[in-house]
Amino acid sequence: MSDEQTPRPVRLTAAAAVCAAEGLALVAGGLYMLVMGLLGRPDSPTQAETGGLTLIALGVIPLAAARGLLRRRGWSRGPAIITQLIALIPAWTLLRASGALIPLGVVVAAVALTGLVLLVNPTTARALGIGGTGTDA
Repeated sequence: MSDEQTPRPVRLTAAAAVCAAEGLALVAGGLYMLVMGLLGRPDSPTQAETGGLTLIALGVIPLAAARGLLRRRGWSRGPAIITQLIALIPAWTLLRASGALIPLGVVVAAVALTGLVLLVNPTTARALGIGGTGTDA
């Protein structure tokens, strides 16, 4: 049986779902900032619009990685892992904040760590054709 015919490991599907959720969250946040920059009354409309466009562009990366993971493309693991590592930065910032931001930091950290664990799992690597067969000495 070829790789295309074998069932996709659940861990790989879950990793793709995590990446897709992160990408959708970035795009949604970017759209919100963009709309508020255009229609709202922000202190700096240019900054809001630029920030919104930046978030939308950044959201494309985990969305592309999620698609690649679902299609078992080895290249997709790199951007997916980088996305998880970068997500730990705002998670840390939120965890050091106060009030309602701390639970948000816990959620962001949990999602990023879950994604990392799923992506570095040997089953995921094998499904993506990454690494040796184990027979090389």
